Amino acid sequence: VLYGAYPRISAAPDYPDGLEISEEDLRNFEEQWGRPGGGLAMSFYNPGQAEDVAYQEAMARSDRMSASPGAATAIMRMIISLDVRDLLPAIRVPTLVVYRTSDVAHAAGSRYLGEHIPGAKVVELPGDIYFPYLGDQDAVVSEIEEFLTGVRPTPRYDRVLATVLFTDIVGSTQTAARVGDQRWRDLLEHHQSISEREINRWRGRLIKSTGDGVLATFDGPARAVRCAGEIRDSLQTSEISIRAGVHTGEIEMLGDDIGGIAVHIGQRISALADPNEILVSRTVVDITAGSGLEFARRGEHQLKGVPGTWPTFAAHATI
Repeated sequence: VLYGAYPRISAAPDYPDGLEISEEDLRNFEEQWGRPGGGLAMSFYNPGQAEDVAYQEAMARSDRMSASPGAATAIMRMIISLDVRDLLPAIRVPTLVVYRTSDVAHAAGSRYLGEHIPGAKVVELPGDIYFPYLGDQDAVVSEIEEFLTGVRPTPRYDRVLATVLFTDIVGSTQTAARVGDQRWRDLLEHHQSISEREINRWRGRLIKSTGDGVLATFDGPARAVRCAGEIRDSLQTSEISIRAGVHTGEIEMLGDDIGGIAVHIGQRISALADPNEILVSRTVVDITAGSGLEFARRGEHQLKGVPGTWPTFAAHATI
């Protein structure tokens, strides 16, 4: 099983898809080893983590514990010297090659392996993250499990505690009719770009786009509320505004999707919000005590399909 692998890493006249690695690059590699943003935390390995301070510090600490700058650079020089292309046609065992489509450092090399290893099974997964333990880990594990066992794993219905965030563009139909198709497409792309940026910045996970909104999960409600506030504020100068709903509860992990009553509650609360309002459940208010968030009560509501009466609160984030 080969994940994010390559026959050689450096470019050559007969291997243009490799990386151009100079002596200056190696000096910088040694100098930055063990520092945030250097070593294996370099942004081309995991572009989405470039602004994640906690991730950068953790990777830097891991680099320092694994090797000295000199030893790491010596290993890198050895890797650069390797070239196994001539051996690939001699491989006579079942081989799985897995890689992520936009992995800048390794995708081209993995494609080369798939083309030159006889009978290799090649699986291209979406994403730009190199490390298999980041991003969609289940997709990687599922491909390996099927290759080794011959059986496609059934989706796991795990239940986890999470915060769900729903956003929705206010008056989307009327706005689309007013501005025209082309401008509406531009506004949707602008909204999607801002939403993805802020969800990543606040360490959330984008579950899906709903066309004129998004569904995302977070491991804490304060980050979800602040993310919604940043999305709302970033759209202030555009021709659209959003409403948002936030709720914390147990959700079901359904492959790449999520489900469960907590998701329905978050969606229903979002639908109750006024334009530019972030509406949250009592659960969110209780959990975020001391976070710097302030809330104003917005009454009690019957949520369609959900038993009981639910108090809601408008959030005012102190970013």
